[in-house]
Amino acid sequence: MVSDANVGLKRYSAVPLFDPQDGVTVIEPPAAGNGYWAGAPSACYDADTERFYLYYRLRKPRPIRGGECFIAASEDGRTFRPIWSATREAFGSDSVERSCLTKALDGRWLLYVSYVDPADGRWRIDVLEADDPAAFDPGQRLPVLTAVDVGGEGVKDPWVMVVNGLYIMLVSYAVAVPVAPEERERMHASGDIYNTGLTLSSSGLATSGDGRRFAWQGDVLARRPGQWDAYAARLGCLVPTAQGWFGFYDGSSAVTENYEERTGLAQSWDLRHFFRLSADGPSLVAPHGSGSLRYLDAVVRDDAIYYYYEYARPDGSHELRMNRVLW
Repeated sequence: MVSDANVGLKRYSAVPLFDPQDGVTVIEPPAAGNGYWAGAPSACYDADTERFYLYYRLRKPRPIRGGECFIAASEDGRTFRPIWSATREAFGSDSVERSCLTKALDGRWLLYVSYVDPADGRWRIDVLEADDPAAFDPGQRLPVLTAVDVGGEGVKDPWVMVVNGLYIMLVSYAVAVPVAPEERERMHASGDIYNTGLTLSSSGLATSGDGRRFAWQGDVLARRPGQWDAYAARLGCLVPTAQGWFGFYDGSSAVTENYEERTGLAQSWDLRHFFRLSADGPSLVAPHGSGSLRYLDAVVRDDAIYYYYEYARPDGSHELRMNRVLW
């Protein structure tokens, strides 16, 4: 549902919004119940093949977590067939999370993978490269960003676009905050610092001239103490408009809402400073369960926007939905 607190945005925003209940299920969760998720999508349309491509991951409760990820293809943006998959074991990792699929300017396909580094238990981002989205080899991945690169405790959930020949990457990074010495060991013991309450999650920006080597530019959207997005503010995608860049971000108020974030809206003219349009609460939520609606990605195709998003079901699981809106 579109949150009552922000219903005016449906009328005045730069891009058309949607009612999440009107979406169609694209990928089912692996089972019913809490901790079973299908989602974390990355979607794109390729004019050369005239196909939509969709990255997603399936997740099960601990200790399995993000156990398998997929790429699927579609002619209509709604009915997808898997063409590639990989398990967390292929990355030697405890979990694989949201990744980003994009086509480079040189025609090669790039998959920016977010996973837990087995060396130190911190989230990191690597890149895979292939001539076809069905041909990625996890064993050939190369490093892109680590916690050390950003001066934080972890980096994950990349989203990449190309603007005037420059590759722009949005990432969620775990902010380094002072903790008691006895808490240091606990920070990464579980392989997911974002779920410990010992960090804060903000959105940062990295840039690249070739899509392989990125330079960290710093924070662009921080969480707000005392607000609905006090614990996390994670930019997930951007849509270009005549009124600037229109962004969708995941927010949560506390660590208890980790994994169950809801979607807010923001706007920017320069990709360095974002103004929140969802100041008083999330703008897009599920009508049942935890209300979670997160990891939204948007594909602009002809006169429509295809929204893909992770959506909470009444039984506590999450499914991957699509909503096509005329623009």
